[in-house]
Amino acid sequence: MTEATTLHFEPAVSLEALAALGEGHIAYVKQIRSEDVPGLFPQAPQIAPGLKLFALHAADGTPIMLTDSREAAVANAWSNELETVSVH
Repeated sequence: MTEATTLHFEPAVSLEALAALGEGHIAYVKQIRSEDVPGLFPQAPQIAPGLKLFALHAADGTPIMLTDSREAAVANAWSNELETVSVH
């Protein structure tokens, strides 16, 4: 019988550096429901429930803008010189 070996790897990038990766350069678009708006955009006016909206987020997850089309969110990113990436 052989003994199991446990390997431990240290990350090559610190958690702080990983969190800042892409900051100011990368953004992503996320489809949300209008019910999610108050939690992401507390300053937004009340929106009817059941609507499909799109939020542009900074690389660190900070919400940037809210719109009713994915294309408008991508255009806003482009106009602010942000590269949009797909997140699954």
